Amino acid sequence: MRVARLYGTGDIRVGDEPEPARTAPVRPHEDDEALVRVTAVGICGSDLHWWTEGAIGDAKLSRPLVLGHEGAGVIAAGPRRGERVAIDPAIPCEACRACHDGYRNLCYNVRFAGHGETDGMLREQLRWPARLLHPLPDQVSDDAGALLEPLGVALHALDLGHVPFGGRVTVVGCGPIGLLLLQVLRVAGAGPITAVEPLSHRREAAAGYGADEVAEPDADLTGYGADVAFEVAGTDDAVRLAMQSVRPGGRVVLAGIPDHDVTTFPASLARRKGLTIAMVRRMNDVYPRAIGLAARGAVALDPLVSRRADLDEAVTAFATAQRRVGLKVLIVP
Repeated sequence: MRVARLYGTGDIRVGDEPEPARTAPVRPHEDDEALVRVTAVGICGSDLHWWTEGAIGDAKLSRPLVLGHEGAGVIAAGPRRGERVAIDPAIPCEACRACHDGYRNLCYNVRFAGHGETDGMLREQLRWPARLLHPLPDQVSDDAGALLEPLGVALHALDLGHVPFGGRVTVVGCGPIGLLLLQVLRVAGAGPITAVEPLSHRREAAAGYGADEVAEPDADLTGYGADVAFEVAGTDDAVRLAMQSVRPGGRVVLAGIPDHDVTTFPASLARRKGLTIAMVRRMNDVYPRAIGLAARGAVALDPLVSRRADLDEAVTAFATAQRRVGLKVLIVP
């Protein structure tokens, strides 16, 4: 099968490898793996960190790694053969305190596709725990199935935001997750919503996806008085804008991943407003909700795809995603 592996900063190589062999469950409670033919994989901002830095946060590239954690496919063998599925990329241990407390996204021993020692989805086939393969309704395309993972992150961020019905909201950063967040905020009854984004084509998309007002990063938001602000850009300027935009006693949800694993902001700004700061770590058991929203048309996923590329075009696809000239780049193995 064809596989794309990251060997170092900016060094993705596509080549032939053996088909994935069946492995025994790592833990006794786990069910068997299913063989999946991968049909769509999204390039995420975290994938771009791996590609440009050879790391994400404090995790460093230790061996050639198959990236990709936003995926959909078709089960290729066994009793569910032919079933179209979305692939949940996180395999929690189910044994640590975080798992027992209901925070599987914070699992101490999680295995995550395209991270650390766990190869991801940029390959033609993979084996994955069957319990983490969620059936896709007919009305949800394979492309949309791959976008359920970033939709899940947006839903988890919304949960952490505790947005009041009719609450005023700021979203700073309108990449794919920011645009999905705008949609779920609108469905959840938030508003008015102000979106902040430096790129003109993403500001235009934000207006179409539910923002009542769209601003550039030099806008003065100090008197906006948002109940909740979401930072989805991964920069210190975005964090500062989010904090400036909220009312005293407001809440700021940080979803962006910063370069070099460092986030800074003026302590006096946050302290004098008595802000509550929440950090987003992937998602927590939200796939069924995400699939339900997509199936009934409450969120639009397919229009976010601005380019589809073959696996052999992985290098070009990553370069396109890094330039942020579109919205979402998908690779079709």
